[in-house]
Amino acid sequence: MKTAIIINDPPYGTERVYNALRLAHALLKHEGGQEVTVFLMADAVAAAKAGQKTPEGYYNVERMLKRVLIGNGRVLLCGTCMDARGFDDAALIAGAHRSSMDELAALTVASDKVLVF
Repeated sequence: MKTAIIINDPPYGTERVYNALRLAHALLKHEGGQEVTVFLMADAVAAAKAGQKTPEGYYNVERMLKRVLIGNGRVLLCGTCMDARGFDDAALIAGAHRSSMDELAALTVASDKVLVF
């Protein structure tokens, strides 16, 4: 099953990114060939910034996204949203990729489930 998880909120301040990534991890652990793609839009693109340092005991979305990638999930970012926030490809965690609205449209069509956070 192919699942697309689209995230819009900033990485910290609400728990939507945290909960979306928890779900992505749970889906990737299921047997049966789960394909999970996380698409970061709007302020969520900041979640893929490399070098995040959070307080001890606080969740770290950079580490959570890396777990998605280690689990053979994909992490895509809206290129327009990156540009609007001054993020370039060099600022991203390894394995995350700049994407586009056209790629999101294709992902949406190809997915069995699309979840929006």
